[in-house]
Amino acid sequence: MSFPLRAITLDLDDTLWPFPPVGARAEAAMHAWLLEHCPRTAARFPPEAMRALRMELNAEHPERMHDLSFMRKLTLAHALRLAGDDPAHAEPAFAVFFAARNQVECYPDTHAALARLSARLPLFALSNGNADLERIGLAVHFRGGLSACEHGRPKPSPCIFHAACMRLEAEPHQVLHVGDSVELDVLGAQRAGLRSCWLNREGEPWPDGHPRPDLEFPTLAALADWLDAHAFRNELAA
Repeated sequence: MSFPLRAITLDLDDTLWPFPPVGARAEAAMHAWLLEHCPRTAARFPPEAMRALRMELNAEHPERMHDLSFMRKLTLAHALRLAGDDPAHAEPAFAVFFAARNQVECYPDTHAALARLSARLPLFALSNGNADLERIGLAVHFRGGLSACEHGRPKPSPCIFHAACMRLEAEPHQVLHVGDSVELDVLGAQRAGLRSCWLNREGEPWPDGHPRPDLEFPTLAALADWLDAHAFRNELAA
């Protein structure tokens, strides 16, 4: 398969690194801080209870669910008040969470593959999460990025894909979006008119009833291999 590309947009969580262990460590670090500084809150809201409270507040504030940092802070402040602690502790508690949230362990192929991809085309981060590529140390590979929090709408909304294309000064059909989620990344990109690549690290079957992605690879390195071959064919044709 061959098509012209001017840029690549990339999901972050579960595409460049596995998120579940990151989230668990960040929640554990925040809970440890609460145990030391706000023991009543820590006792009443261990990580499982804090997650349940956040889900309740998400349901009450659907208009802010795209802003994960806001919802974390709102949940913390609410938990602190319910436990009889000062809600001002929400900010330092979140700072502990956020620092740990950005201590990620990338998939083995991520660093080398990003270097190869960014040597070919501009890369642009497009995420519903709140990862900080500067803190993580991957920003050097990216032309820029856009989060759901900054944009105001999450994937799979077409508008966030279109906003990324505008920043890249490219038409949607000239941009390849890469991500792990069938709904958020592949189908979202397709509906917005972008090319799509499913990064299927777990070897899952494609769900019936949906148009297949333009590309599917088990690793980011395999996408870099494809791009090298694609670019080489274009160079020969030129």
